Amino acid sequence: MVQMIEEELRNETLKWLGRIKEKPFSPLNETGRDFEINIKAYIRDSEYFLSKGDLIRAFECVVWAWAWYEIGCMLNLLRCEDEG
Repeated sequence: MVQMIEEELRNETLKWLGRIKEKPFSPLNETGRDFEINIKAYIRDSEYFLSKGDLIRAFECVVWAWAWYEIGCMLNLLRCEDEG
């Protein structure tokens, strides 16, 4: 049971990590640059924790990367991919 949960967590982390790494975005101002830096840092952290087998922290980091991305897009701090 534990192995199944670990595998599911790893797969979800990899899925969302892959998706955010494919998202084209760029900063529109200095604050947007700060958002870009944080997004990329959380992506790197997620990859690091995955490599160490720390699945909870890896998933948390990818969630934070997405949060920074979504908020940056919503506040027009980042030029984001058009979903429409």
